[in-house]
Amino acid sequence: MTGRVASLWRHPIKSHGREEVACVTLAAGQTMPWDRTWAVAHAQSAASNAAWMQCSAFSRIAKAPKLMAISCTLDEGSERLTLSHPDRPDLTFHPDTEGDTFLSWVAPLMPPDRAASARIVRVPGRGMTDSDYPSVTLCNTASHRAVEQRIGRALSIHRWRGNIWLDGLAPWQEFEWAGQRLRIGAATLEVREPTTRCMATTANPDTGRRDADTLGALDTWGHRDFGVHAVVVEGGKIAPGDGMEILP
Repeated sequence: MTGRVASLWRHPIKSHGREEVACVTLAAGQTMPWDRTWAVAHAQSAASNAAWMQCSAFSRIAKAPKLMAISCTLDEGSERLTLSHPDRPDLTFHPDTEGDTFLSWVAPLMPPDRAASARIVRVPGRGMTDSDYPSVTLCNTASHRAVEQRIGRALSIHRWRGNIWLDGLAPWQEFEWAGQRLRIGAATLEVREPTTRCMATTANPDTGRRDADTLGALDTWGHRDFGVHAVVVEGGKIAPGDGMEILP
């Protein structure tokens, strides 16, 4: 069975906003452009601009569910971001030079019992993905519908914070792709492993409140995985409507 691209999403600041894009040009060995370019180190973190660090070094939705309700737009030319949240005024700023403005804006969204957000970091040439290699997350709309059916109500796809959403597949078909190469649009990606999920997915992207037992639903299939991590082996342009096929 082959599929097609349903939508494309990037998350310029890890755990702080999402943005749909009309098309994307992937590069070999890189994350989706502008995906997790920045991350927010908390007060107990040693994260810096020097190297990738695991997700526990950063302020993230799993510990601060209100962050899930942030959406964003990025002006690539100026590298200025506009963040929106139902409980905060819109903020436009440059993550590299106006971090203090951002920290004041995000502080009311952070739980008082968690380490405060302290600084924004950016590792040149390395998106701060959860995987310790630059990855792109592929998600299957049929698997999402299966979770909705198990829970018994509609859910936003933004709970999963995927990059490339694919239509036309069987539920959980993506778990059969480990080690295989996929042609998506003009790019080739190699699937590495399932994406294991955490408490972040329980938060509602409209409200920032935990309101769905997504992990319990996944447990009924004997795992807590949704989507897969893939690496770009041949760069190329991808847009919604493009086909996806498994290469021999």
